Amino acid sequence: MPTAPPRPLVVRFGALGDMVLLTPLLALLRQRYGVAPDVLSAGAWTPPLYADHPDVHQMLLLGSRKRPYWSDPRQWRAVTQLRATGPRPVYVCDELATAPLARLLARAGFAADDLLWVGAHRECARPHWVDRWLAFGALDAPRWPGAAQAAVAAAPRLLVSAAAAADCAAWLTARGFGARPLSLLHVGNKRTLKRGGARGRLGDSKAWPDAHWLALLQAMHARVPEAVILLTGTPPEQPWLRRLARASGLADAQAIGDDLPLPRLLALQARATGMISVDTGPAHSAAALGCPLLVLYGAASATAWLPRSAQGSPVLWRGGADAGRQRLLETSVEEAVAAWQALPLRTPT
Repeated sequence: MPTAPPRPLVVRFGALGDMVLLTPLLALLRQRYGVAPDVLSAGAWTPPLYADHPDVHQMLLLGSRKRPYWSDPRQWRAVTQLRATGPRPVYVCDELATAPLARLLARAGFAADDLLWVGAHRECARPHWVDRWLAFGALDAPRWPGAAQAAVAAAPRLLVSAAAAADCAAWLTARGFGARPLSLLHVGNKRTLKRGGARGRLGDSKAWPDAHWLALLQAMHARVPEAVILLTGTPPEQPWLRRLARASGLADAQAIGDDLPLPRLLALQARATGMISVDTGPAHSAAALGCPLLVLYGAASATAWLPRSAQGSPVLWRGGADAGRQRLLETSVEEAVAAWQALPLRTPT
């Protein structure tokens, strides 16, 4: 009797952009093993990110892989779930806190020849993270050979669920935006979220003076005057976003950081004419959803982190290590405005 193909398990504890960049690996493993993999991760936002994604079978969530096992019921539940599935190939995509993770996987019944650790394979070291994951996905755990490597897009892919699209349409109508074109501006990042407000921007390589963001808002409005400009972010950033929107003097600049669950952000990105963002997670989801994008870098390298679009939508970038810069402050607002004006925008549908 033929046996069912093994269902790979992918382990990745990352931020939003990390999990978006992981999707080409998930697609490759689905092609190689014939079934969509499970994903072991953390964070309540990860299931909405992968909702209805054809390359994800099931999400298994931990609160923290670093807590003592005896004190963490979520680890107990994850171990029980994993043991119920039996041995299978495991692709571990993390290089930090590997010791507690190895103990967790051993408790779940996995042996050494079930596991692939990305940090143990120097051949996977590629400049861009997507290329790194595709090289990793081409490898086999010792006792789990997969099919020959399949051809998948070397770019992330996300979907907007029907429920998220309906919610977004209702939200836009309730806000009075209707079917108007949308432009998106994302000015914050993880450091801003951790500390909030002006303190969060101290020492942040992605920080820019408010005057620069206000000039960029004016340029966005001048290019698409009929569009609503939505300042996206998180609830802790909302007071800052609101101040920027008010200081712009633009009635159509709206701060929505306190009313933006992840599915709604994705649905907005799927329909926006274009987006400007600092180098952070929502930039990657925008490109994955085909939104024309301008990314502004601080110290990071576009060679490693440039968002990619499987749909072929344009992605422009300014600043960062590849331009010999270590802070966004070294990129002028004039340069950013010129890049926005050169970005081919999407025609509203």
